[in-house]
Amino acid sequence: MSDPQTFDEARALELARETLRIEASAVTAMAERLDERFSRAVTTLLACRGRVVVTGMGKSGHIGRKIAATLSSTGTPSLFVHPAEASHGDLGMITAGDVVLAISNSGESEELTAILPLIRRMGVPLIAFTGRADSTLGRHADLVLDTSVSKEACPHNLAPTASTTAQLALGDALAVALLDARGFQADDFARSHPGGALGRKLLTLVSDVMRVGPDVPRVAPEATLSDLMREVSAKGLGMTAVVDTADRVLGIFTDGDLRRLIERTGSGEELRRVRASEVMTPHPRTVRPQALAVDAAGLMEANRINGVLVVDEAGHLVGALNSNDLMRAKVI
Repeated sequence: MSDPQTFDEARALELARETLRIEASAVTAMAERLDERFSRAVTTLLACRGRVVVTGMGKSGHIGRKIAATLSSTGTPSLFVHPAEASHGDLGMITAGDVVLAISNSGESEELTAILPLIRRMGVPLIAFTGRADSTLGRHADLVLDTSVSKEACPHNLAPTASTTAQLALGDALAVALLDARGFQADDFARSHPGGALGRKLLTLVSDVMRVGPDVPRVAPEATLSDLMREVSAKGLGMTAVVDTADRVLGIFTDGDLRRLIERTGSGEELRRVRASEVMTPHPRTVRPQALAVDAAGLMEANRINGVLVVDEAGHLVGALNSNDLMRAKVI
């Protein structure tokens, strides 16, 4: 091994670029040779009434774990079974309704080939990702998807690099084709990822983040300017609803309305005579509690407002929220 102190930055950069070129070329070549076997693999997986059981040894096994996770998160229930553990009891995780996806560049991994006859005896469909169709894995498989590469990115052509990139890319291609065939939508993805940013955006409702009860600012139409200012200040939303005796929303009064009113009027005597019904903005934009919080954010952004009132089907005030509430919920 060379001395780290003699590290050649230029060589490292060129090797990195060459690695990316080789791996990109491997994926491009694989895309060009895809044929009806890929479509048959998608059809087989769509017909699966159990789970897709992914298996592989070594680096192929690590790729297999990622493929299983991607399939599961995009509407195709899947799990990874380690072939060595399968020989010691985990083969029981494979059931008659499953499909097995086996990954091996050489197609001759000893731990994997040992369980192939047992999988065949179970009558479970077997799809292979391999670089050698004439290998033991290829001969046992119902469908062989070619993941061969002309060379590895490793300078010694030894370490699995381009081959594992090809396997990973083909797994992603399968997942994308399957999610499209299933009609898998963004909200389906969100239900599989409730803790992620997309999940929060697509699953959080207005009712989950809105202020309710005494925290919702409201005044009667006859309220004075002092009443308006007091309510806006006390509730901290920068606005207040103006409601009738049945709590139906008549209008809204905001910090901006107050500033414009003072600039326009100027006279303290006139301001004291002002009533809420005279200075409110009638028919304000509102949202329903069952609306997505992200839609409320879009409404506020489109209309350049910082808060919005929440009403039920009859127009009764049931809540309020502003951009700070949405940021706390990590919706925006």
